[in-house]
Amino acid sequence: MAIFSSSTQQVPETAAVPRHVAIIMDGNGRWAKKRLLPRVAGHVKGVELVREAVRACLERGIGFLTLFAFSSENWRRPQEEVTLLMQLFVRALEQEVEKLGRNGVRLRVIGELSRFGSQLQELIRRAEEQTAGNSRLVLTIAANYGGRWDIMQAINRLAQSAPEKLGAWSEADLEPFLAMNFAPEPDLFIRTGGEERISNFLLWQLAYTEFYFTPTLWPDFDTGEFDKAIASYQKRERRFGRTSEQLTEIIPDA
Repeated sequence: MAIFSSSTQQVPETAAVPRHVAIIMDGNGRWAKKRLLPRVAGHVKGVELVREAVRACLERGIGFLTLFAFSSENWRRPQEEVTLLMQLFVRALEQEVEKLGRNGVRLRVIGELSRFGSQLQELIRRAEEQTAGNSRLVLTIAANYGGRWDIMQAINRLAQSAPEKLGAWSEADLEPFLAMNFAPEPDLFIRTGGEERISNFLLWQLAYTEFYFTPTLWPDFDTGEFDKAIASYQKRERRFGRTSEQLTEIIPDA
């Protein structure tokens, strides 16, 4: 398994098309409310847009797509809504994994999964196993995930692994224990629904990611909206601590 280095330690390669896109899919409930529908109708529609986002990534050559499906703070929502979200998660795993496999998509699920029921945990395990050989796109679902949880669980696992180095740990020591150690840091972070915060999502990994916020609610975030985000990304100057002049310097032949 490849371990990708931190952008604060090495300057990553960049391209016109982001290698890794991370999305907070916000606005399902508001989309339903605007249409006088129950909130769950927005979540059902949101699952359809996940399929569209996966297709968009496959067509554009994006190698990693990470979606924030359920945060560790979402347990605070009404119990009825939480139960419906869990049912949708189960249904999606039962219905979508075979399609993902046919399209070369590898599924990963990150988060504190022990809080989920045994049926859901088993479906996640089987889905990851069934798609493990695929490499066209890595689709990661963050479920019962929080950025602070991720950092703390990584620190605890590192402490168990290398207690003799206490006080001398480096970023490189910690990175293998982070939940997203199998992926490069996101190039582009998208949040739909009009909010402009990262809500405890990938706190470590978003250090040098380009942010794109849109008022478009997730169920309306179609391929055209996705391309607007890509177009915005393509206008960014990604310096990683360097100056603009350094990016345009012509290095003479040795």
